[in-house]
Amino acid sequence: MSGGSPTPAILDRAKNLVDPAIAAALGGLCDELRVPAEYHFQGRGKGTRPALAILSAEAVGAPSDTGVPGAVAIELIHDFSLIHDDIIDNDAERRHRATVWAKFGIGVGVVVGDALHALAFEVLMSDPTPPRVKATKHLANAVSGMITGQSMDMAFEERSNITLEQCLAMEQGKTGALLSYASSVGAILAGADDEVVEGLAAYGSHMGIAFQAVDDLLGIWGDPERTGKPAGADLRERKKSLPVVIALNSGTSVAGELADLYGRPHLEAEDIEAARALVDVGGGREGAQALARTHLDLAMSALDSVTQNESVVAEVVEEMCSLAQFIVGRDF
Repeated sequence: MSGGSPTPAILDRAKNLVDPAIAAALGGLCDELRVPAEYHFQGRGKGTRPALAILSAEAVGAPSDTGVPGAVAIELIHDFSLIHDDIIDNDAERRHRATVWAKFGIGVGVVVGDALHALAFEVLMSDPTPPRVKATKHLANAVSGMITGQSMDMAFEERSNITLEQCLAMEQGKTGALLSYASSVGAILAGADDEVVEGLAAYGSHMGIAFQAVDDLLGIWGDPERTGKPAGADLRERKKSLPVVIALNSGTSVAGELADLYGRPHLEAEDIEAARALVDVGGGREGAQALARTHLDLAMSALDSVTQNESVVAEVVEEMCSLAQFIVGRDF
């Protein structure tokens, strides 16, 4: 997997649709919350989740703007989680900029994240039509799944016996839940059949695991100039990410050496380099790459099943396929 693909047009198209709505939502916050929230959004990523929300509306033949409330809600939730994650992980930099807590203080970071969480639900329920109520219920379930995954991720840091199945369950919650919602919320808002909604959600769920697998690889081997985070950030925090868990369960002497390193209260620079090498030798890189490919294939299969429904627009599904390839095909 390598990142040589051109940027999909949907990312700019969705940005033009969704950004004004996000700005309007943030504009309703008090100044003490609005200023740090707007600062955070100035450093946003590519906007894949809003793009998925727009595509999922178009996939069932609805106008693009049908998916905008869901796109805004999912982006607000995603960014609330990023602001809180930076506090939990003690990350002072994201995408080459100071994080909210590093610039404004931990207390401000906590409250701004809380405000974005609440605002997401306000956006959806500002017009409580049946489709919006249904989308809100699905969002509540997705957020619960994300929080459960984050809780598991934190608990793993103090445990040494994490299985691959447990790690995948964590990643399904931490990343898959929101991508599953993003991939189906537009269809929910359009009033699509449950079968189509479930197929789109399955696509997003599998893509979420593939996405997180690649993100885990970037957390160990990614170039800081591209990731915006220090090299080996996940190893520094002794995270039980997918490559690490694969190596720890390799049944080799490497597993024992890596476990010993991870058992230390603090890792120096040379320890991080040693851990990176051990994860590689223990099959962590290769195994995570293989799992990313497997779940990308499963995501494509889910889309294939969706296209069997006559209400689905095949050309839009092709865009969703291309977007998945782009998201998972990042360099690492």
